Amino acid sequence: MHFIKKSLLIFLIIQTTYCSYSQSNIKGKIVDNDNFTPLALSIIKNAETNSIITSNIDGTFEINISGTYSFKKEGYFEKIIELEVNQYYIIQLSINPSELNEIVINANHIPKKLKKASASISIISYKDIQRSNNTDFAPILNRTPGVFMQSGALNTNRITIRGIGSRNLFGTSKIRAYFKDIPLTNGSGSSTIEDFELASISRFEIIKGAASSIYGAGLGGTIHLTPQNAYLKNFNLNSELSIGSFGLIKGIINVNHGTTKNSLRAVYSNTHSDGYRENNEYDRQTITLTSNHFLSDKDELSFLGSYVDLKAFIPSSIDENTYLTNPKSAAFTWKQAKGYEDSQRGIFGVSWNHEYNTTLKQATSIFTSFRNAYEPRPFNILKEKTFAIGLRSRLLGKFKLFKNNLEWTLGAEFFKDTYNYGTFENLYEDFTSGTGSVEGNRLSDFKENRDYYNVFAEVNYEFSEKTTISIGLNLNKTSYKLNDNFPVSDSNPDQSGDFKFKNIISPKFGISHLISKDLSVYSNVSHGFSPISLEETLLPDGQINTGLKPETGWNFEIGTRGSILNNRLQFSASVYQLNIKNLLVSRRVDEDQYIGVNAGKTQHNGLELDLNYKWVSKESVSISSFINYTLNNFTFKKFIDDTEDYSRNDLTGVPSNVFNAGIDFDMAIGFYGNINYQYIGEMPITDSNSLYSSSYNLTNLKIGYKINLNKKLKLNAFLGLNNIFDEHYASQILINTSGFGGSAPRYYYPGNPVNYYTGININYIF
Repeated sequence: MHFIKKSLLIFLIIQTTYCSYSQSNIKGKIVDNDNFTPLALSIIKNAETNSIITSNIDGTFEINISGTYSFKKEGYFEKIIELEVNQYYIIQLSINPSELNEIVINANHIPKKLKKASASISIISYKDIQRSNNTDFAPILNRTPGVFMQSGALNTNRITIRGIGSRNLFGTSKIRAYFKDIPLTNGSGSSTIEDFELASISRFEIIKGAASSIYGAGLGGTIHLTPQNAYLKNFNLNSELSIGSFGLIKGIINVNHGTTKNSLRAVYSNTHSDGYRENNEYDRQTITLTSNHFLSDKDELSFLGSYVDLKAFIPSSIDENTYLTNPKSAAFTWKQAKGYEDSQRGIFGVSWNHEYNTTLKQATSIFTSFRNAYEPRPFNILKEKTFAIGLRSRLLGKFKLFKNNLEWTLGAEFFKDTYNYGTFENLYEDFTSGTGSVEGNRLSDFKENRDYYNVFAEVNYEFSEKTTISIGLNLNKTSYKLNDNFPVSDSNPDQSGDFKFKNIISPKFGISHLISKDLSVYSNVSHGFSPISLEETLLPDGQINTGLKPETGWNFEIGTRGSILNNRLQFSASVYQLNIKNLLVSRRVDEDQYIGVNAGKTQHNGLELDLNYKWVSKESVSISSFINYTLNNFTFKKFIDDTEDYSRNDLTGVPSNVFNAGIDFDMAIGFYGNINYQYIGEMPITDSNSLYSSSYNLTNLKIGYKINLNKKLKLNAFLGLNNIFDEHYASQILINTSGFGGSAPRYYYPGNPVNYYTGININYIF
């Protein structure tokens, strides 16, 4: 009998222990919805008992009782979820634009709060993207201090950061760009971001100046695009249709499907515009796929794919008289040739994150990309094919040094692309007017092999509870190989050859200090460089100019960021000096031929200020405003081009100052809207400073109405007006251009006059 009682007692103890264990099997991780960075020390509150726990340093948590819980992290919106036993949860929190200083940045490289960063970093949130239409990048980027995007057409753009890249005649150069972890910068240093669908992007992180050793130490900085991730345990369909001025029609389908540990998002878009100008038709289709897979507590796998099919006609730039009297006109030869760009491009990547333990993590990405293009121009027809592959891998770790936290990353990026291109005669003049471009004999046939590697390391050390020191180093090696496959003749010399840069080492040192919980100051000294494109090394006689040197520069900066008045006013400010040597000048020697020349030094002195204020923050209505200002004092410190001395002149192609202001409102009854004002100062058009563009003012407005028709169906209707006061302005300038055959120089791309867009968005949750 005693044995039976003892056995029964043991059984009850085991059964009780098992039941207790089974009821405590609610585990999970809290992450940033955009980049899946673990959110440490998030607050988890039981809605019934009001008991509170916090997540661990790696964002993980464990709860004993099922029920309704709220999840809150400073810098992010609160989320309320019903938790059940025997489940594992990934809790995705979205950033709160009203608390940007608290969000976590640099997801795959020593994640830290923005307010602790030692560099000037601007965040463009999804809310910022939604302020404008979903077609143009320029209004979005141009609200960021220090960033300026000129847009001659939807497919003709140039982005500069702190004046870097302004001398590139066509496209964006000297700025690094990434789509998640996949480089958008090709082997010759050019980047294209405007082909991507805005509706597939959740936020931008823009690192200004040569302050990012982990992203290749680009001279101007880095633009990091974060794609929209899929939501776990969610299945919804979002569809949007927009129409607007100049024949704009755009459709978007956005599908999200997520289970407990796997998610997939697909975004398809189709955009058509007749354009404001002649020969300005634009057609683009895109599809963007992202998937995330939590294989275990320690392993995450993600996939990213993007495909763009574009055909866009090119009106090109026009001379001053045409710009003033008939801005809708295309350049005469481009109109006659019906010049256009027809291209297909895709990027694909797979990323694997593995956590060895709480102090060591690995992040590895492999990627590939391609681009095929056919571009008939008046002077010839260009055919291009590019194929690239690459690998990016790094270790992230942390440990205690003298009782303080030290976080580090060590990694490398390898990139190789093959660029095949050739030109053909354009025989449009031999056919009746209206025929357009007709391909003739081949004029050139080239193959470029371009490759580089970056090896980088960075350490962040918490010298004290309030002071963090950041030290970084980047080593770059870039090389080109050119094969000229066109038959050699007196008029076509063999241009085959190699060009290898010397190793470039770019260090950086930064420090940030928290004066208080809501106020920080920072300073940094950093080095950066810009590679030379192979085309710039070619001389007219077919030889490669091995004496060219890449542009390099040192950036010196101090700044502050923070919030006051109970977080109602957020602000950031910075002053900097960027000194560049070996200034590379593209000297035009023919209508379609340029040579590169190192011609001197430039000095970039600037001030950037950003203010955001919440006037009203209630459940019924919220009203906020923003003001930002950029002052550019960029000069040629020493610039001798051939026999001309332009030293001490203003840097070409950059506005003297930029001012932005806007007001946003959002009402509980469904109405929302914003109005944005922008002032762009005058820009030097020529190196001699003999000609400047005029300053201009733009005002844009957007209003809308949102309503929940039922628990599953949401409706959003909107209307926008751009350039309300019908300002006549040049949206892009082609600097230092020359007239050929007695024609006037074509400096100007006219901006769009007053125009509208309207649309409807429907979201259904299954």
